[in-house]
Amino acid sequence: MVHLFKLFCTTTISVIAIGVHGAEAISGKPRVVDGDSLNFGSVAVRLHGIDAPERDQLCSRNSQEWRCGFEATAALAALVENHWVDCSEIDKDRYGRIIAVCSIGGPLGVQLNREMVATGWAIAYRRYSTDYVTEEMEAQKSGLGIWSGSFVAPEQWRRGKRQTSKEHQRLSSFEDRDCKDFRTHEEAQRFYESAGSGDPHRLDGDGDGVACEGLKR
Repeated sequence: MVHLFKLFCTTTISVIAIGVHGAEAISGKPRVVDGDSLNFGSVAVRLHGIDAPERDQLCSRNSQEWRCGFEATAALAALVENHWVDCSEIDKDRYGRIIAVCSIGGPLGVQLNREMVATGWAIAYRRYSTDYVTEEMEAQKSGLGIWSGSFVAPEQWRRGKRQTSKEHQRLSSFEDRDCKDFRTHEEAQRFYESAGSGDPHRLDGDGDGVACEGLKR
């Protein structure tokens, strides 16, 4: 049986439904913390499978630094603005935040996790999920959002790594990838082709132009 209770705060009303297995479904009008985090009153939610630039993070474009973390936060705020947001719990992280897939407009609406990656304001967080790899590759290929220049992966930024003028190119801003990072051969092939000549990620073992052939089985 599902039990319902309400959390009230000065800016929003959230409803949290707790199912029989302890999973939570959260609904309400949240406050945007950054490009991948929301607060429903006292309940903190981290968007599953994505990693957005930190709020104070800087990226580089045309040899100029720009506030990509601020822009990513603004992009999520624009999506959420005046909408009721529904989130379904996937997990909880070590900080006690709920890891969730969130959407606006109901089942046929916009999934925030996917939209942030598809528009280039977040990356697929491969450490935990490959759900949005295809969207990331398309955004990268189109030069959207943070892909319009070069950047340090958010996880590396949190660890104190900063970008130098010659250190990163757009297609090398990430750690090395291999075939296990892709769900299908088609995803691997698209990434292989977008990464440029020379096969920098070593996805084509026999040099025949076909990436991750083992995924074709």
